[in-house]
Amino acid sequence: MIAGIPHATGDKVERVRADFPILATRTSKGKPLVYLDSAATSQKPRSVIDAISHYYEDYNANIHRGVYEIAERATDAYEAARKRAAVFFNAASTDEIIFTRNATESINLVCYTWGFEHLGAGDGILLTRLEHHSNIVPWQLLAAKTGAELRFLELDEQGRVALDDLEQKLQGTKLVAITQVSNTLGTIVPLEQIVPAAHAAGATVLVDGAQAAPHMSVDVQALDVDFYAVSGHKMLAPTGIGILYGKRALLEAMPPFLAGGDMIRRVTYDRTTYNELPWKFEAGTSNIAGGIGLGAAVEYLEGLDMAWVREHEVALTAYALERLAEVPHLTVYGPKRAEERGGVAAFTMGDAHPHDLASILDAEGVCIRAGHHCTMPLHERLGLTATARASFYVYTTFADVDALIEALEKAARIFKL
Repeated sequence: MIAGIPHATGDKVERVRADFPILATRTSKGKPLVYLDSAATSQKPRSVIDAISHYYEDYNANIHRGVYEIAERATDAYEAARKRAAVFFNAASTDEIIFTRNATESINLVCYTWGFEHLGAGDGILLTRLEHHSNIVPWQLLAAKTGAELRFLELDEQGRVALDDLEQKLQGTKLVAITQVSNTLGTIVPLEQIVPAAHAAGATVLVDGAQAAPHMSVDVQALDVDFYAVSGHKMLAPTGIGILYGKRALLEAMPPFLAGGDMIRRVTYDRTTYNELPWKFEAGTSNIAGGIGLGAAVEYLEGLDMAWVREHEVALTAYALERLAEVPHLTVYGPKRAEERGGVAAFTMGDAHPHDLASILDAEGVCIRAGHHCTMPLHERLGLTATARASFYVYTTFADVDALIEALEKAARIFKL
């Protein structure tokens, strides 16, 4: 047992790892695979892979239209995934769960429907300095076309969101669009303080949950958010499937985002009436396999228990921060306490370029991310062009962290740091 690390957590993660086939493989250099890039995309358990294969092998058909057996099976499996997601996030209704491609599309859906309907010249859109490009660029485009203005909550010296001027910045703000967990600094944003203040000021709240939903329990009703965006591929599901949660009254009032098949109730040459929720926002043939895979991923996470997921990552992150502090000339960015951050550690090491670091680590079988992580403005604010980033998940072990440290120490010797 590692000091300070719950023994039960360590035991369970070894059993979890056995569910992920890719983790038993070796790299082309013969090294064991140490995957520390889960913030970019997660690995997939056997149950998710099997659910997708089962669909394609046994009942591949389009949904919502066919009355034959395998079409009905496909429809039932796809809609069962929606119901499971509604329970997982505690939505008030299954109709409040819209399937999208990813969190980026979910945010754009809100931008181009609710946003263009409700925001005009001089209206404030309040973000944080932590935001991913996906939660900056859509609002920049909207502001350029409508005259709305972007405002930002600043950060303290540890990369935590400063709330001392929140009330002031909410004056005239109609939309608060913020991440729940930073994909770069790992900062957990205090939604419990921001959301009620935003609503009291008359603002609508959209939360980018791409880095939160996979790692902690999310109750959209308890948070009282108006919109919540999720990427499935970061929470054990395949790529190309995501979720937009929205309060029913808001979704019903919003116009469709895309037009075509399945989002209609009746079409004539003169006019169209739209389908009911949630299908009004799901034009065209859906990512059926992706939706079924997402349902399997949610089922897997429910089986793990999200409280355990969070407990494991806090323990793992605390250990990683402690070990990273041992590496010469290495600087970690973000909150100092593991309880205040997600399972992400962005860092630099002396004058070594993060891409060079990532290449050296790759030779040791350790997979990390290098670059600006789609947070270029945040990096510029920190005076950086890029960082290296290690990110953890349910299958990450303390031995993986040790392998990271050993590889970084080798890199330090190569760079003569």
